[in-house]
Amino acid sequence: MEEKIRTVLVDDERTSMLTLESLLKKYFPSIDIVAKAETVAQAVSEINAKDPDLVFLDISLPDGEGFDVLEQTSERNYEVIFITAYDQYAVKAFEFSALHYLVKPLTLEVLKDAIGRFKELKTDEHLDDKINVLKESLKSKNEKIIIPSSEGLNVVRLSDIMRLEADDVYTYFFLTDGQRLMASRPLNNYEKILEDLPFSRIHAKHLVNLMYIKRYIKGKGGSVLMEDNTEVEVSVRKKPDFLAKLKNFARFV
Repeated sequence: MEEKIRTVLVDDERTSMLTLESLLKKYFPSIDIVAKAETVAQAVSEINAKDPDLVFLDISLPDGEGFDVLEQTSERNYEVIFITAYDQYAVKAFEFSALHYLVKPLTLEVLKDAIGRFKELKTDEHLDDKINVLKESLKSKNEKIIIPSSEGLNVVRLSDIMRLEADDVYTYFFLTDGQRLMASRPLNNYEKILEDLPFSRIHAKHLVNLMYIKRYIKGKGGSVLMEDNTEVEVSVRKKPDFLAKLKNFARFV
């Protein structure tokens, strides 16, 4: 018999709470809802009393933020799945921090994914690092990104990333200090996260930081010479968009 996951639900929106509770009870027999709360104060009290394994935590609460719950609970031996209203910027912040999240209105599909990831990871010893990156991102300071690997997590400044290279379902990050980090996510994932920043997908295998391009070398697709003298191919299909983004970037630096 599958071990029960003691769970607390924290959300001040009645419809959202009822939807989450209904989906969990109907499709996830291993989830045992031991308490519900609508405010920071209630959540802290229930978590301290019930010692859950998992907390579904709304970011915005009537008397504060979900972060206040994390800071005020006496023992944080639980994993967190955040709940957020749909907002493209908020979702981007979660992607930078590599935290679990659900977007309202909640659906069975995203809930399955989040609980599946929880069961794989169980306790997250890097939660403090992830929370700090999330806070920075939510305050319009997308300065850092969490890079998950098989060994753990790396917190990297965006300004230290020279380029990214695809390797099947993995991605290599090449940093300005010469380090090479392997992330356990595909390049497409990072293209979406970095699309509004000075990064450009110049090839199926390559995503580069425009800040570190020394020269564009003409050709059918051409190539770029990076600050570390690495030459990276530009595909014919990606060339027009890349050159347009490069010219636009050069206009503002």
